Amino acid sequence: MQASFDAGAAIVELDVHLTPDGEFAVFHDWTLDCRTDGQGVTEDTPMPTLRTLDVGYGYTADNGATYPLRGKGLGMMPTLGEVFAANPDQKFLVNFKSNRADEGQALVDLIAAHPEWRGQLWGVYGGDAPTNTTLNAVPDLTGYTRDSLMTCARDYMLLGWTGIVPDACRNTTVAVPANYAWMVWGWPHKFTRRMEAANTNVILLGAMENGDIGSSGIDSVTDLKQVPEGFGGYVWTNRIELLGPALAAGQQPEPAPPPAPPEPVEVEEPAAELASASAEDAEPEDQPEGHYIGDPDGC
Repeated sequence: MQASFDAGAAIVELDVHLTPDGEFAVFHDWTLDCRTDGQGVTEDTPMPTLRTLDVGYGYTADNGATYPLRGKGLGMMPTLGEVFAANPDQKFLVNFKSNRADEGQALVDLIAAHPEWRGQLWGVYGGDAPTNTTLNAVPDLTGYTRDSLMTCARDYMLLGWTGIVPDACRNTTVAVPANYAWMVWGWPHKFTRRMEAANTNVILLGAMENGDIGSSGIDSVTDLKQVPEGFGGYVWTNRIELLGPALAAGQQPEPAPPPAPPEPVEVEEPAAELASASAEDAEPEDQPEGHYIGDPDGC
């Protein structure tokens, strides 16, 4: 995590599992078998047991020929509280790996017990039950589920051409796959301004293919051409160690030309609505650069 921040990530995504003894273990995988020298389901394993495992045991960069981190990760699986305490000036996007409402309530209780950590909790996503439990209890926190993304996408597709931001897209976080961005009314700058005014964060994902669970990222210097120039939202990457230095060195390629917009539909609109849309059409002279969300990969 620290390496991700050092490489330029504005936010780090992490995965949590509520253990039987009420701790949040920070670990990517649902089971322990791939990455560690242990076995079983992560959330079924007490934290004292998790602390005995070698989290570097299963890491290999050459398809199993060597395991250079074996023996170097003993006792290094942290709790969420330890992560917050060690990174007081950083922000995190928490992914609930389960669909347990009690997991969401446990995070609510953790933040209530440590209000100084609220500023580090940038957002939540994952299972509907824990995500919605957290969002309903923590003021001003945003996040998303698959259902919330689909509802926002559907409603905005119907209303976005008018300049109206539907309720499903307000006070939330929306994730836009790069290969579907052309379908979003006002993409990129008008859309991000609308969402900012609606207290909604925008995350640009990588191209989404069949079977993608929503964590595809902008993961190479070539992929950077999918990020609009002056993009005002957040950019998801699983390879911040590559993109951070490239951006710092000015290696970003020329942006790809945007696809042709759909033909406008002639409709009758109130004068006030037209005036609002015209004001939105004017692009500001300067757009903020995108912020990068680092997601360390698992198996």
